[in-house]
Amino acid sequence: MLPRSLLWRAFLLIAALILASVAAYFQIFRLYDREPRARQVAQMVVSVVNLTRAALVAARPDLRRELLLDLAESEGIRVYPAEQGEQLVGPPPDQPLVELLADEIRRQLGDDTRIAFERDGLPAFWVSFRIEEDEYWVMLPRSRIERQLALQWLGWAGLTLALALAGAFLIVLHLRRPLAALTRAAAEIGRGKVPPPLAESGPAEIKTVSRAFNQMARDLARLEDDRALILAGVSHDLRTPLARLRLGLEMAEVDPQLKSGMTADVDEMDRIIGQFLDFARIAGGEPPAPTDLAALAREAARRYRELGHPLHEEIGPTLVLELRPLAVRRLISNLLDNAFRYGEADVRLRVVASAGGAAIEVLDRGPGIPPEEVERLRQPFTRLETARSGRGGSGLGLAIVERIARMHGGTLELEPRPGGGLVARVVFPGAGRSA
Repeated sequence: MLPRSLLWRAFLLIAALILASVAAYFQIFRLYDREPRARQVAQMVVSVVNLTRAALVAARPDLRRELLLDLAESEGIRVYPAEQGEQLVGPPPDQPLVELLADEIRRQLGDDTRIAFERDGLPAFWVSFRIEEDEYWVMLPRSRIERQLALQWLGWAGLTLALALAGAFLIVLHLRRPLAALTRAAAEIGRGKVPPPLAESGPAEIKTVSRAFNQMARDLARLEDDRALILAGVSHDLRTPLARLRLGLEMAEVDPQLKSGMTADVDEMDRIIGQFLDFARIAGGEPPAPTDLAALAREAARRYRELGHPLHEEIGPTLVLELRPLAVRRLISNLLDNAFRYGEADVRLRVVASAGGAAIEVLDRGPGIPPEEVERLRQPFTRLETARSGRGGSGLGLAIVERIARMHGGTLELEPRPGGGLVARVVFPGAGRSA
């Protein structure tokens, strides 16, 4: 039920704390205001009763009617004589303020003072008093007893709460911005790119994290450059003696079968060196450009058929996406090389269009990859020894495909093929137009 983002979780927590604080303050105010308010209202009621009694006692009998009418019109106070059989409704129960008010009125006017909230069906605040042997009722409007919460105070309270919540949202938003920038930079590194340095500003903790991340990004970039340089240098230096070996084999007078095997070994070594170079220069400074994925796949299929490989293609309409053409050609070649190396017959190349992008699929009938080994085989220099041993290779084919896919924001999926074999699928996201 809780929101997933740190922004909204922190905002809800701060908002809950603000609301709890306001509610606690209001409750404390009510508790501490109850007794002083009860005394204040009781003193007002006692004063009204005493003044009314004194006025009635001091007034001439023929002027008492005019006095009562004047009190009713000017002060809203009415005086009624007590009668036999009158119906009274007492104060509502479980109201501490009313109980304190009644106790204070009786303490000042006497224990025989009666208090009612309704008399003969007429709601008001009724207090009895005596003049000699006669008993009377003073009727006061309830508005003088009950607290009236003005709408303007509710408005001010709502405005204050809204400003507090807005301030909490701005604080949380201010903390979220560097975290969002950190997330974007980490995603860039995951796609094999070098993000721009983060701003090392803000609170001390955020500044420390940004500084550490920038240092990590620089170290990773330097490590990647050093690895690419070493791989490129070693691979380039090895190709010269391989060329001499191939030339020597062509000119040597040896058994044809032995010569063919040695030539195949030299070609395999040259292919492995080529994979080293590909791994070292995957990005190669190539900028993305609108690319017809179907055209690249058809070109690769034609090239492999010319080399004598039986390949079935299922390439329909696709999308023109922002891709790096050379890197995608290298990706398709690596997938097909793996399929023909391990899958033998019934190799298929598919290009599937979707609303969110396009996918390249290469299907073979080889031994497949166990699900528990999929993640390991995405890493460089790893091979499946149990199912695909004895086939040579450098263990870089799927690692190159994985890096090219991530560089385009895509994913590499390795799944069992129905009936046996492997389905290698690369999904390229992005909106495009029909090719």
